[in-house]
Amino acid sequence: MTDPTVTSSELMVTIAARELRDGESVLVGVGIPNLAANLAKRMHAPNLILIYESGTIGSNPQRMPLSIGDPCLVTGAKSVCSMYEQFAYYIQGGRIDVGFLGGAQIDRFGNINSTVIGTYAKPKVRLPGSGGACETALNAKRILVITPHEKRRFIEKVDFVTSPGFLDGKARWHGLKAQGGGPYAVLTDLGTLTFDEVTGEMTLTALNPGVTVAKVQENTPWPLKVAAAVKENPPPTAEELKVLRALDPERIYLG
Repeated sequence: MTDPTVTSSELMVTIAARELRDGESVLVGVGIPNLAANLAKRMHAPNLILIYESGTIGSNPQRMPLSIGDPCLVTGAKSVCSMYEQFAYYIQGGRIDVGFLGGAQIDRFGNINSTVIGTYAKPKVRLPGSGGACETALNAKRILVITPHEKRRFIEKVDFVTSPGFLDGKARWHGLKAQGGGPYAVLTDLGTLTFDEVTGEMTLTALNPGVTVAKVQENTPWPLKVAAAVKENPPPTAEELKVLRALDPERIYLG
């Protein structure tokens, strides 16, 4: 039976953490991905290599870092370098196994917009922009996206491609000759979506507990591709919840 106290944020963090494999290098970022990576390291992937954009390699934070520049990321890290070296040698060098990304919009081929809502010249909303997201999207071996499943976020075609997914299909993506693997999965409060191996189109492959295919489609503004056999994501275990809630006792990120 699913614990009724489990929140959608806790569910997304747990599902994301399970996607990380022991020994992988992961570009962490802040917020929910930060929790997911640290949960994975404490639960099943003790040799997970946590990399932060600020330049820390192999971080082993004893508390939850509040930002990529938090001093706790340096203590016990395997290496500390400049942000330039981080991008040049690690991200653009193809040494990142998993990169976490997010944004204001994501479309059916996994393209992400974190630049503008509306036209670039006269936007309705101007957003923070890429940061290191574009480099991560093109160079990491797997991209995981964590986002609430809402119509305002899921859009058939993004207003601006900040971080390329499979563009308008796998054929065009291959034309980029990027060294990364492109988007691997989108993890939402409703379920898990992966990408068709041939076309690159987003496909519903797993539902979160209590969610229906109809509910996911209701929150997706295009006819969503659905796998022949849709699985169900197991809810967080008692131990996962215990460790996760200890990571964020003040619920700064969990809400």
